[in-house]
Amino acid sequence: MTILDCAGKTVDLTRPRIMGILNVTPDSFSDGGDFVSREAALERARAMVEEGADLLDIGGESTRPGALAVSEQEELDRIIPVIQAIAAEIPVPISVDTNKAVVMREAVMAGAGLINDVMALRDEGALAVAKTLGVPVCLMHMQGQPRTMQKNPQYQDVVSDVTAFLQSRVNACLAEGIPRERLLLDPGFGFGKSLQHNLTLLRQLDRFSELQLPVLVGISRKSMIGAVLDNIPVDQRLPGGLACAVMAVERGAAIVRTHDVKATAEAVRMAHAVMASAEQE
Repeated sequence: MTILDCAGKTVDLTRPRIMGILNVTPDSFSDGGDFVSREAALERARAMVEEGADLLDIGGESTRPGALAVSEQEELDRIIPVIQAIAAEIPVPISVDTNKAVVMREAVMAGAGLINDVMALRDEGALAVAKTLGVPVCLMHMQGQPRTMQKNPQYQDVVSDVTAFLQSRVNACLAEGIPRERLLLDPGFGFGKSLQHNLTLLRQLDRFSELQLPVLVGISRKSMIGAVLDNIPVDQRLPGGLACAVMAVERGAAIVRTHDVKATAEAVRMAHAVMASAEQE
């Protein structure tokens, strides 16, 4: 797959792309409370596109470890006005970060063109709604639930186990009638994984190429960076995040999801230029 059709807005995946994160939540681990108003969210969306975002990922429910669930209506109230405002003005595709079927439907009706689901369409009705909506879906691996996922996660072999899970969800989508060209995969860094699990997933990210689908990676500002770098706070994790982004691209990531769009876009562009130069020799 080289062209991702997000409800008429396309993304060319022949080179790595940048997904800018826009959380309209009061409690996300990095930017909670920063963009809860429609005006602040729209201003941030404009800035991220200017900085090089190829897609914008809008989330209305925090999935950080220990996060509390929010109601369907509260999530809708947070994201729908923002999606409508961005879709009316900004030409890049909008992704909706949700696991709820009703929120998926309303978000796509409002202008979203991609579903980014940490539950990989396992919630009630999600598979059927995703099929009906006809937009791409990113299937993410998570062991457990956000409230409990970091309590002693266990794997036989983290890469093999995550690969098997993602293959099973791809099979479920295909059985439902969702075509392969509408699927992306995310190994779920930080979602039910220890530090060693996360490091192993990144080191062996190229193994996911066997599934023959685009891979999305989200490591931006996550605790794995803080853990390696002497527990530095969230707002000091950019250098570590850039290193992870470059390694992910070198190992085949098609989309890098980030809070820090400009720096990440430049790092990824540089890494891709080096990789592409081999083809010119």
